[in-house]
Amino acid sequence: MTSLYQERREDEAMGAQSGERLVEVDGLKTYYGEEGGLLGGKPVKAVDGVTFDVHRGETLGLVGESGCGKSTLGRTLMQLETATAGSVEYDGTDITTLSGKKLKEWRQNVQMVFQDPDSSLNTRMTVGELVMEPLNVHSWKTPQKRRERVRELLDVVGLSEEHYYRYPFQFSGGQKQRIGIARALALEPDFLVLDEPVSALDVSVQAKILNLLDDLQDEFGLTYLLIAHDLSVVEHICDRVAVMYLGNIMEIGPVDAIFDEPANPYTNSLLSAIPEPKPNAEKSRITLRGTPPSPRDPPSGCVFSTRCPYKIRPDAYENLDDDVWEGIEVFREVLRERGDVTKSVRDRLRGLLGMETTGMDVEEVVADTFDQLDVPSDVQQYIDEAVEHVERDDLVSAQEVLHEEFGSVCENEEPEQLAVGDTGRVSRCHRHREEYMGTQTYQDVHDFS
Repeated sequence: MTSLYQERREDEAMGAQSGERLVEVDGLKTYYGEEGGLLGGKPVKAVDGVTFDVHRGETLGLVGESGCGKSTLGRTLMQLETATAGSVEYDGTDITTLSGKKLKEWRQNVQMVFQDPDSSLNTRMTVGELVMEPLNVHSWKTPQKRRERVRELLDVVGLSEEHYYRYPFQFSGGQKQRIGIARALALEPDFLVLDEPVSALDVSVQAKILNLLDDLQDEFGLTYLLIAHDLSVVEHICDRVAVMYLGNIMEIGPVDAIFDEPANPYTNSLLSAIPEPKPNAEKSRITLRGTPPSPRDPPSGCVFSTRCPYKIRPDAYENLDDDVWEGIEVFREVLRERGDVTKSVRDRLRGLLGMETTGMDVEEVVADTFDQLDVPSDVQQYIDEAVEHVERDDLVSAQEVLHEEFGSVCENEEPEQLAVGDTGRVSRCHRHREEYMGTQTYQDVHDFS
C-alpha cells in the first residue's frame, strides 16, 4: 500500500505510544434555541459540559442511547456546529475561536466519515470528482497532482482505477463507504470523526470496513473518534470508550476495563443489554424505568438520577423495602413526565391563554403503583400530600413534597468525574465518593459488574 503520510508517520507513532494529547475538550456545551421565546421554551442542551481528551494515534469510542448527543458532539469537534461554551484545543489551538480563512486551513487536519454514504455523496458527481472536491476547495497543488492523488486514494481504500469515472449509484453500500473514506483522507488529515460508519451496512461488509479503517490507522498514524451504538464494534476496534447520556460523559476509560467491569450505573445498564451468543446463558439484565428526560430540561444533580436503579437513598430510607422504594421512584417519574416542560405547542398555547390542559387520574396511578405493597404510614402521608396537590392541578408542589422527603444527593448535587481504579478510568457518579462506598447501593452495583 502506497503511503500518503511517509514523512510524518514515525512522529505520530511516537505520539501514540507516549499518550500525547491531540484533542483536549474542556466544558464543551452545544445548545439549540434561546431561553424564553414566544412559547416560553428552554434551549435544547444537546452537549452539556463535556470534558475529555483524545490521544494521538488512538481510537476513542463514543457510545450511548439515540438522542444522547453523540453526533452533535462529533459535529461540534468538526466545527460544523457552533459551540455555546467551553473549548476544543487541537494540537494546542482552541478551534472554537477560529473563523474564516484560519478555520478553512484548520479543517484540512480533521475530516468526517458520515453514517449514510448515500446521503453524503452527490449522485451527480463521478467518484473522481467526489474525492477530488476537497483538493479543489483547498487549491491543493496542481490539477494533474490532484488526479494522481485521487487514483492513489482509490487504490488505498480497495477500489480500482476503473471506478474513477463511475457514479455512486453504480456501487454497493460498502463501496460507497470506501469512497467516503477516500474523500476524507484526501487532505492528509490527522484526526477522523467516524459517525456510525458501518451501521447502514450488512454484517459481512461491516467487518471489511472496520478492518480497512484499522489498516489505514496503522498505515497513516490516524486518530479516530468512533461514534457508534453497536457495542460489539466499539469493543473490536477502540482503545478507549466514552459513555454518553443526555449530553454528559458518564464514564471514560480503557475499553477492556469498562467492558469487563463497568463502574457507572448507566454503563452497567447499557452493557447488560448486549445479547449473549448462547441463548441459555444466565445474565442479569437491567431494565431502566421511564424514558430519558428532555434535553430542554435535564434533571438537576446527576442527569441519570431519574432512571438510575442504584440511586443513593436518604439515610432514613436506606432499609425501606425495595419494592416500596421502587414504587416511590415510579410515582415521581410519572409526575416528572406529566410536568415536563416539553409540552405540545397546542398545550402551551392553551396554558398561555388560560385554558384547561390535559390532566391526569392520580388515584389510578397511585393504585397501580402501591396497591399490592405494604406502604409504611410515614411514607404514605407524603404520597397522600402529593396526591392532594395533583388534584388541585399543582404538579410543582407535588414534586416538591416528594423531592424534599425522598430526594437524595444524586438529585441535589452534580457529580464530579472521579477516578476509578488505576487504569486511568473516570466515572461521573456520587457512589465513587468515599462516604458512599460502604453503602448497600455501592455493593449491589459492584456485585453486578
